Amino acid sequence: IGCDRSKNLVDICGEKNFQAFVGDALSVPIRSGSCDACISIAVIHHFSTAERRLAAIRELVRLLRPGGTALIYVWAMEQEYKNQKSKYLKEKHGSKDKEEEINSGVGQRLLNDQKPDSSSQDSACSDRLLDDSQGKDCGAKPVADSRLPVHTNRTSFHSQDLLVPWHLKGGTKKRGESVDTVLFPAASKESQELSPVFHRYYHVFCEGELEAACRSLDCVRVQKNYYDQGNWCVVLEKL
Repeated sequence: IGCDRSKNLVDICGEKNFQAFVGDALSVPIRSGSCDACISIAVIHHFSTAERRLAAIRELVRLLRPGGTALIYVWAMEQEYKNQKSKYLKEKHGSKDKEEEINSGVGQRLLNDQKPDSSSQDSACSDRLLDDSQGKDCGAKPVADSRLPVHTNRTSFHSQDLLVPWHLKGGTKKRGESVDTVLFPAASKESQELSPVFHRYYHVFCEGELEAACRSLDCVRVQKNYYDQGNWCVVLEKL
């Protein structure tokens, strides 16, 4: 059974006769201890605080029966590891016209309706991209300058907290439009001339960070911690 925050993605699953529902990773409407295994791929790195990322892991563990296992994948800060570049960096020099998929490793196959913007033309807009990240319930403290760096596609990460720009493929395609905030109003002149631009928040994990978060939970045993094509990955067991 799958769950996703995006109704559009859940609808795609329904069209393919898969079981899926709309849900929140911090509050999954499934009975505690009812799952043999859970998988979280390219999700937890989108939460904006360490507390929320830990809460997402704790919620995943809540769903597991004792002895159940979970697999977690998140983007790694280290896109070059043990002298090997990740697939994400290796594809930097591909054709600009070729459809690109932003997520590295396993995550690459998850979102293929969009492609990232490899230019830096949207960096000037980064100061107005976080309006929806300071929700009423997140408890975030106001800061003097809330702007985050806008990542340049297919390059190494220079900050753990950043925004990745996307261009919606096809411009007017509706599927996936609800994933993030469009910079230009639908009726504006800019929206007619440019494809909608989306900026997704990422917290890329340093080596050991995901494992440490998992080990901080009393009811968890980390079975495996490894690096896979630009991702940090953990397999854990509920005790």
